[in-house]
Amino acid sequence: MKYNEISHFSHPQHILKFEHTEIPFKCDGCREVGIGSHYRCSFCDFDLHTHCAIPSLSIYHPFYTKCSFQFFSRPPGDIPRYCNACEKDITGFVYHCKSCGFDLHPCCAKLPMVLDDGEVKLYLYRKVRAPCHRCGRKGRSWSYRSGCKKYNLHVACVREMLVENWHELYFGHDKGSTSRKLETRIPSLKNTLQTPHKRSKGKVKKCCEMAGLALQFVISAVLGDPTALIAGVIGSLMSRA
Repeated sequence: MKYNEISHFSHPQHILKFEHTEIPFKCDGCREVGIGSHYRCSFCDFDLHTHCAIPSLSIYHPFYTKCSFQFFSRPPGDIPRYCNACEKDITGFVYHCKSCGFDLHPCCAKLPMVLDDGEVKLYLYRKVRAPCHRCGRKGRSWSYRSGCKKYNLHVACVREMLVENWHELYFGHDKGSTSRKLETRIPSLKNTLQTPHKRSKGKVKKCCEMAGLALQFVISAVLGDPTALIAGVIGSLMSRA
């Protein structure tokens, strides 16, 4: 077996190969959308986030210092479960703490505590009192907040935005036109920011550009590949009004 190939218990019939794509896919492990680096079986159209393909059997998270999260291939128990990071339902792979009952999607469990490209630095918080640029509300789910404290984005809001705009993409059948669909489905920055600006036009433009970069990085992290940034897809398409 080559270094970029793995066998996986969820798809034993074929080897999965490491690939990189700028076209979103639906992970067959956690059932959530992904982009960038992943493992794939091209024969069966089967995809796994890297976090789902090579999971840790147990993890600890700085937000839950008393918890020990164990990896499960399906949600434990008979009651519906949701992710404590993004508030979305859990229907596939999950990290679950038996003692506290907390649950995390694999990609949410592995969200970087800091996103930094040298220009924009974002910090992950369990709760932020400042309003989210997307929904205008405080609190709610985990959030990424800029070091300057001007930009704040709920992880839940980013998830909702992706589902709202890409639902047809992951459940559509015309894969040949995926790139064209992306151009029309990526949310524009105008529809993303709810916080009013009371600045000069030049400062407003710079503020929106910085907020757009922040959103780009959070989207990439939520999709499971924060290192890819998918700048050519997310960044440029978001800026098109």
